Amino acid sequence: MAPTSWGRLGSTACPPFLAYDDKDPHTSRTPLLLVHGHPFDRTMWHPQLTAFAATRRVIAPDLRGYGASPVTPGSTPLARFAADLADLLDALSVRTCVVAGLSMGGQIAMECYDRLGPGRVRGLVLADTFAAPETPEGKRARNAMADRLLREGMRGYADEVLEKMVAPYAHPDVKAHVHRMMTATDPEGAAAALRGRAERPDYRPLLARATVPALVVVGTDDEYTPVSDAEALHALLPDATLRIIDAAAHLPNLEQPQEFNRALKEFLTRVDEGP
Repeated sequence: MAPTSWGRLGSTACPPFLAYDDKDPHTSRTPLLLVHGHPFDRTMWHPQLTAFAATRRVIAPDLRGYGASPVTPGSTPLARFAADLADLLDALSVRTCVVAGLSMGGQIAMECYDRLGPGRVRGLVLADTFAAPETPEGKRARNAMADRLLREGMRGYADEVLEKMVAPYAHPDVKAHVHRMMTATDPEGAAAALRGRAERPDYRPLLARATVPALVVVGTDDEYTPVSDAEALHALLPDATLRIIDAAAHLPNLEQPQEFNRALKEFLTRVDEGP
C-alpha cells in the first residue's frame, strides 16, 4: 500500500498541494474517495482507511483550508472543494470511484457528482448531511460564526459543540480525537468554508435525477442532521439505501465504526458487482 502522499494539483486556481492518504492495494475494485466534514481533517476516516485499504484503493484528502493542506482565506464555495477533488483524481489517474462524504463532505460529494457525473462517480455515500440550500437565518449564522472563529480561534467553539459532534456517551478517545481535529483547524480555512457553504445551491433536483446507487447514513442522535433529514434524502434519491446507526450522533463513522463499515462494505460490494 502507498504511504501518505502529497499530490500536486493541475489548476492554478487550486492550492499548490493537497495533503492526502492514498492506499492502493492494486485491486480491480472501485476506488473510494473519502471527503471529511467541517471542521475536521482526513484523520476522521482512520477507521475506514484501516478497514478498506487492504481490499480497494482508498483516497482521503485534507480539503483546502483543513489539516495539512494550504489555507485560502475569504470564501471557499463547495464547487471549489469539488474542483480540487476532481483535479486530485486526475492527478492520481483515478477514472471512476465511489465518493463518500460526511456533513459538509456529503454536500461536496453532491457537488462532485454534479461536476463529474455518473461516468466517473459510480456511487454516493451521504452521511449525516442534507441537500437543501441555506436559509436566510442559516446564512447569517454561518457568517457570524466565521467572524467569531477569526476573532477568537477554534477552541471555544470546539468546547461548545464537542458533545453535539459526537454523543455525550461517546468513548473518551473518540471525543479527544474529534476535539483535537477541531482545535487544530486553521480559523481562516474554517471561516472560508463557512462563508462558502452559506451560499450553496439546492442539490435536491440533482439528487432526484441521480442514476447511480446511493447509501444514506445517519446517527440516531444526530442533532445537526437528524434522522428526518436522512429519510428525506432517501426518499429523494431514485436508488438509495438508508442505514440508521444506533448510539451515534453526527460522526457515526468514528462513534460506531464497525456498524458504519458494515453498511459501507455492503454498498461497495453492490457497486463493484454493477447493475
